[in-house]
Amino acid sequence: MTVLPEGLPLAAEFPDATREQWQLLVEGVLRKSGASNVEGVLAEDALSTDIGDGLRARPLYTAADAAADPGYPGFPPFVRGGRAAGSVLSGWDVRQCHAHPDPRHTNEAVLADLENGVTSLWLTVGEGGVPVDALAEVLKGVYLDLASVVLDPGADFVAAAERLLAVYAQCEVPAEAACGNLGADPLALLARTGSSEHTTRQLADAAALAATAVRRHPNLRALTVDALGYHDAGASAAQELGCSLATGVAYLRELTAAGLSVDEACGQLEFRYAATADQFLTIAKFRAARRVWARVAQVAGAAADASAQRQHAVTSRVMMTERDPWVNMLRTTVACLAAGVGGAEAVSVLPFDEALGLPDAFARRIARNTQAVLLEESHLGRVIDPAGGSWYVERLTDELAGAAWAWFQEIERAGGQYAALRSGLVGERIAETWARRCEDIAHRREPVTGVSEFPNLGEQPVVRERAVAQGGGGLPRVRRSGAFEALRTRSDEWLAATGARPLVFLAAIGPAAVHAGRSAFAANLFQAGGIATGLGEGGEPAALVAAFAASGARVVCLCSSDGLYAEQGEAVAAALKAAGAVRVLLAGKPGGQREAYQRAGVDGYVFAGCDAVAALTSVLDEIGAAR
Repeated sequence: MTVLPEGLPLAAEFPDATREQWQLLVEGVLRKSGASNVEGVLAEDALSTDIGDGLRARPLYTAADAAADPGYPGFPPFVRGGRAAGSVLSGWDVRQCHAHPDPRHTNEAVLADLENGVTSLWLTVGEGGVPVDALAEVLKGVYLDLASVVLDPGADFVAAAERLLAVYAQCEVPAEAACGNLGADPLALLARTGSSEHTTRQLADAAALAATAVRRHPNLRALTVDALGYHDAGASAAQELGCSLATGVAYLRELTAAGLSVDEACGQLEFRYAATADQFLTIAKFRAARRVWARVAQVAGAAADASAQRQHAVTSRVMMTERDPWVNMLRTTVACLAAGVGGAEAVSVLPFDEALGLPDAFARRIARNTQAVLLEESHLGRVIDPAGGSWYVERLTDELAGAAWAWFQEIERAGGQYAALRSGLVGERIAETWARRCEDIAHRREPVTGVSEFPNLGEQPVVRERAVAQGGGGLPRVRRSGAFEALRTRSDEWLAATGARPLVFLAAIGPAAVHAGRSAFAANLFQAGGIATGLGEGGEPAALVAAFAASGARVVCLCSSDGLYAEQGEAVAAALKAAGAVRVLLAGKPGGQREAYQRAGVDGYVFAGCDAVAALTSVLDEIGAAR
């Protein structure tokens, strides 16, 4: 009988492959696709992807790309998790957000959530949420010694904290059983409103609140470092982390000046980050956040067990869409998974209809069940640092931590987060980042499913009660679908006024096998702007002219192959222009025939990678749809 070795060397009989050999194979494939000057490292670079912050995701990672030692779970630098192995098996805290201003409605929703898997509550209090004086009514029937409460009180954090502590006292909750966060965050408030009139006083009030809380309620935190405002304004992952670090450092200074030790001050902070559908970048972000905060705490003199960052993940509002909102369920599922894999202690999945207004019971149920499936059926919380050991994730974590640290240092050189917000440094840098991303979205290099790609003009609108608007004036709130959804709104208004959608006639030259690819591309592109399409196929120019006249359209798009464009494109374009087309477009790049097409009346081109927002805007303008 043959005895197998203890280790099973599956590739032992094959020679080791080198990176250079792999690059050589890539060169061959790229040359066949028409690429040139793609030798060696350049071939690998051609397959790399820019992911922002000066970082690139490469197509291949090996042991040579291993990053610095991430340590062990529960030990500095906490890359692999802020908790040791024994405490991670229960998974994360399932935290549901509530912002309905009606206390009775919110109480019913809170109790329903707690009965069906939610383990903590996140309450928007004051402006845009539940009235401060209604906290007792909202929390009626809640076992406050079991469910933690996290407040998002804005400028009302002192009054809200006093009211919550009074509720604890009325319910006879032991001081050590009260847990959660009072939500004081003056710098996030400054970022949100742009007003620094009361920030200095609010910082002092927050420090005083923490000094009281740390002594009377040892498991209750007083301050939140909420980085969602930066993410919601369009910040990159490194900018979000760097702003959170600068805010955390500012709070440490205030807290220690108020008499707290460094360890006590660290224990009063909870960090809130956005989780997006970019799975690996989100995983790396939460791992990198713990690394860089551990460094801050170490420099500040905190003990090892006090320097672990407490993290609350919230699925991104930037990625949520108003159109085809059902796709948001998929986005939040991926984001929740990434936050769990990244090691967040608490996760809030925003309901799929969050961009439309206040969620209904079904949306809240889907939000909490998303977490239930990942925890109870997929057992994601039973695995410690699932991404650990991945050369890609470890390298990305390390590079992202470096980019975040560089931005943090720039903010500190500018005088800290307070000064950087007041001077406009933070807002300007984030605006630059968002402008670059908007270019990718407009050119559909970053597609938005159901909006910029595969739109459904016949979808029935999802209507929700509008949320109470919070005061603005500071950093803007953006959504990546915003530009395309604005075009769809123009289309809706045209539909309401005329009874029909704006229309583009697709003049398909030649048989379906020839024009189908570009016809489908053009239809998808125009529908992304709310523009319906009518198809006229084959035949002589006269037949296409007749079909165009019967359609009632004023704008035409030619669709065919490059070969048929060369043979018939000029004649068809000229005939359609003579028949009254106010604008003639061509699906594809003009190549060497641009001048000939222009003479025939072709006004523009739509193709993969074109500025879709600009093209669709010009078509709606030509048709007459109001802005």
